[in-house]
Amino acid sequence: MKRFVLALAALLLAALPAAAAEKYQAKLGDDGLHKQPWFVNSFLDLKEDLADATKAKKRLAIIWEQKGCPYCRDVHTVNLADDKIRAYVKDHFAVIQLNLWGDREVTDFDGQVMSEKELARKYRVNFTPTVQFFPETLAEIKGKKGEEAEVARMPGYFRNFHFLAMFEYVWEKRYAKGQEFQRYILEKSAAAQ
Repeated sequence: MKRFVLALAALLLAALPAAAAEKYQAKLGDDGLHKQPWFVNSFLDLKEDLADATKAKKRLAIIWEQKGCPYCRDVHTVNLADDKIRAYVKDHFAVIQLNLWGDREVTDFDGQVMSEKELARKYRVNFTPTVQFFPETLAEIKGKKGEEAEVARMPGYFRNFHFLAMFEYVWEKRYAKGQEFQRYILEKSAAAQ
């Protein structure tokens, strides 16, 4: 009997991490993109979105995705399924999800109105997922066109350590201190060891 109880306890303990991992799931939207309930639901006026993010003491980020993209799915089912990563991004960033091939109208920082796919071309976003990070104020963007307006870019899928590190890098404004992201990663890796 004792052996049975121990085996049952071991089985239950082994199932706990799996149950916790299944606890959080991103929903698939009608447009074929995975959704996070805390992503910004805006009128897609980037000036207003930046002002709202700054007012909320957050940084603005745009995540570009497309239907059927396996790495976009992994951002939601791996990166953002991690409680620590999701909490950090949610607490520090206002994230807007755009579709690389989408037709919704977006008003860029410079006032130009265009479809999501036209904005993607303007910002030279060629593949998904891509995350763009923007400065804290409109004054820092003034006079800059397209990708010049961003302070950092996450091009493609990053595993959890690097994914979180990129958001921390932007939040800590390491780009403003002239530190490249690769150097930041080396610094974080050395500190972890």
